[in-house]
Amino acid sequence: MKRFFWLFLLLGAIAAGGVHAEKADSEKPTNVEADQMAYDDVKQINTFTGNVVLTRGTLIMKAYKLTVTQDPAGYQYATLLAPPGGLATFRQKRDGGSDQWVEGQAERIEYNGKTEIVKLFSKAKMRRLEGKKATDEVEGEFISYDSRAEFFTVNNTPTGETKPGGGRIKAVIQPRTESKDK
Repeated sequence: MKRFFWLFLLLGAIAAGGVHAEKADSEKPTNVEADQMAYDDVKQINTFTGNVVLTRGTLIMKAYKLTVTQDPAGYQYATLLAPPGGLATFRQKRDGGSDQWVEGQAERIEYNGKTEIVKLFSKAKMRRLEGKKATDEVEGEFISYDSRAEFFTVNNTPTGETKPGGGRIKAVIQPRTESKDK
């Protein structure tokens, strides 16, 4: 039971660091809802399946399957898998403004708790929003997002190599408007 409690704390750590979270999110409880859950205490693997919804403060992650593992040093790693024909998603409020958000979707989303890097695989898309208006949007087959540096790369393969038929990346960068009340 004690390790199960730590699992929920680790899910909170995953959720808080994943997308340059609003600082207040780190102080919120983590809630996971799913149709089923299996926990392997020996291998330190927890698997949630069926309509998985993880919430922590402003963070909402949705997937068909969520697998969380922990290495011997205590770092946690999460993999979210989409339902057949669908996409796994995340959305979270960002620091720096009253209504700034980041959201992403892909067939598979991986989070590395040690490096705080989010990787989106296959049909990947990320957007930064101010309210409901997208300020920046990128899509490709693979997106790597470093939440510490707020830096991302987009490729048509996870290795960065050009793959025939792999498609091209797409980016939409909206012009910034300055306040005219200076």
